Amino acid sequence: MGDVLAGFHAVWEFESDSVLIRYERGIRTPRLFQALGERRVPLSALEGVTLTPGKRGTVVLRAQVRPGADPLMEAADGQLREACDPYRLVLPAERETLAEYYAEELRPLLTESGPAERYLVAAPEAPLRFKSYDAKVSFDGKAVRFRWSWTGASSAKWKAGDQSYPVSALSGVEWRSPEVFEGHLRLLPRDPAGGERREQPDQDPAAVVFGLGYGPVHESLPFAAAVLAAVRSRGAVAAVTATTPRRDPADIAERIRHLGELHQAGLVTDEEFSAKKAELLAEL
Repeated sequence: MGDVLAGFHAVWEFESDSVLIRYERGIRTPRLFQALGERRVPLSALEGVTLTPGKRGTVVLRAQVRPGADPLMEAADGQLREACDPYRLVLPAERETLAEYYAEELRPLLTESGPAERYLVAAPEAPLRFKSYDAKVSFDGKAVRFRWSWTGASSAKWKAGDQSYPVSALSGVEWRSPEVFEGHLRLLPRDPAGGERREQPDQDPAAVVFGLGYGPVHESLPFAAAVLAAVRSRGAVAAVTATTPRRDPADIAERIRHLGELHQAGLVTDEEFSAKKAELLAEL
């Protein structure tokens, strides 16, 4: 097609076999978009396109990516806020006719559907790094390294020492958004000790925990996607399910205290406080 459609935070360029998405830079552009910069999405990675009314005089053109085609979306596992969806293009309502034209032109070209056998969209490139609440985290394309922070890491992590995990030893990555309580990034080993039972993230040397200003989405999610893609390229199967062990009562009390501090600071709503407190008490 070779045409360009410009929205508020991105520009889509339609090519014969792909859509090139270039994300704009600016104070109103989601930081995840700025971190991604540019992405080429093969048409084989898409299974549909929709055009719907948006908010305040806008329309939204959205490409529907196939499950398993994009490591970023697989790592996100449905946790991204709508405004941070990299496959949404928001346009002024007066461009609706033009957007519908491109949607109609694109639909017949999307001949693939269902889960993809491999990643079709490139992952963010290593080296990557970010700072979590309890560690400095880095990935050079071959191994993930955790360097513990003396102010945030638990005694269990200090006892285990700084960690280095070769991609060949991993089966996947578990990412829980820093925008929710108990956000974290956990590396899943190919041969987990103790079966499927896992420690809580703040006690697990294979996990780092997020917090206010630590492990933000635009840093930790591309990181998780890059690791996931590296694992997949070595033939490992990624897993994201977790089995939560019973917690020590003292640990529950400490987490409820911390939750109360977040509530008093206005970072957690009354409903979120009550729901999470009940969830923690249920783990006793």
